[in-house]
Amino acid sequence: MPETLASFRGTVRCERSADPPTLTLRGMTAESGGEATALTLSAPAPADCPATLEDAVVEHVSGVHYRIRSGTCEWPVEARAVHLHREIAARFYEAIPPRAAPWHKQLFWRLVLALAASRSGLAALKLLRRRV
Repeated sequence: MPETLASFRGTVRCERSADPPTLTLRGMTAESGGEATALTLSAPAPADCPATLEDAVVEHVSGVHYRIRSGTCEWPVEARAVHLHREIAARFYEAIPPRAAPWHKQLFWRLVLALAASRSGLAALKLLRRRV
């Protein structure tokens, strides 16, 4: 029974490389909130594989045998290695609460901004800058 490695939503770019022979599929995943995904197969691209696919699915059939499906077309690929990269930075940073600035930095910037709001405050800041 085939195992789905990646399900893409929308347009998927097929990038070919000759040395070493690889095929990289780049697009947005259908699951997990639509992350940017790159799947690289260490194998030459099938000759009839187009430059772009729509709603592609990549499956591991068995051993070194993989299948790329898009619509009613499918392409068998024999790859000795597969690398899957999902860009999860946005979801990662959403999960981490922002760190509050230390109280002394907050106080410093409030003072600087309060001084910068008036002519005399700006003059004081210029004088302090010359001394430092």
